[in-house]
Amino acid sequence: MKAVIQRVREASVEVDGEIIGRVGIGFLVLAGAAREDETADAVWIARKIAGLRVFPDEDGRMNLDLSAVDGSVLLVSQFTLQADCRQGNRPSFINAAAPDEAAPLIELVVERLRRDHGIRVETGRFGADMKVSLLNDGPVTIVLDSSDDRRAG
Repeated sequence: MKAVIQRVREASVEVDGEIIGRVGIGFLVLAGAAREDETADAVWIARKIAGLRVFPDEDGRMNLDLSAVDGSVLLVSQFTLQADCRQGNRPSFINAAAPDEAAPLIELVVERLRRDHGIRVETGRFGADMKVSLLNDGPVTIVLDSSDDRRAG
């Protein structure tokens, strides 16, 4: 599973002209599941998101996590994170999980952030054409890939 985490002052997601999710201080997370991803990948991504210490402390150092700043997460599924662009100019999405496999993994990340870490989470709508807006803070953008954890273990 891949996730792009952007530290934001605010973010929102719109479907069919209606805002369906909005957060203030926190993260916009774009998450995409791969075919080989399992429950452990979603749990790892949720734990890493919750623990990222990228908010400034009283000295201006990136040292605080979401809970320390009472931050929220706007999580939007994005299968295009699994694009393979090694050959040609048209991305291949063969590595992306099928929707019926990806949706439960994305939902598990949301559930774990809420239940295990007490983080308020708003979401996009899986499979919908979404318009995402954000005010990136920093800018701070972090890329996580659960396969890094598999390779290290």
